[in-house]
Amino acid sequence: MVTVSDAAAEKSKEILTAEGKAEWGLRFFTAGSSCCGPSYGIDIVENPDDGDQVIDKNGAKFFIDKSTSESMKGMEIHFVDDGDRQGFVLTGGEAPSCGPNSGCGSSCG
Repeated sequence: MVTVSDAAAEKSKEILTAEGKAEWGLRFFTAGSSCCGPSYGIDIVENPDDGDQVIDKNGAKFFIDKSTSESMKGMEIHFVDDGDRQGFVLTGGEAPSCGPNSGCGSSCG
């Protein structure tokens, strides 16, 4: 199961309110993949699609499509703002398998 931090919930509400879409949610989806694992995208949407995992955290809505929910199992959606970087990040979960013959080189990890 995917979890959402309080910081991510608060930031999503702030973003959606600024966009005039306070009742909408953020939808996470798989945007591509490499030997290092999937890349994820985020959209602002009014309603979940059929089969989406729906998470309500402190009044913030997060929708995760079915296939993405599987690859994000055990992860937490968090929001980071440390001066050098700002954005939603995923923490936890399983690291991709990058063995010596995977072609990843030093690009993963």
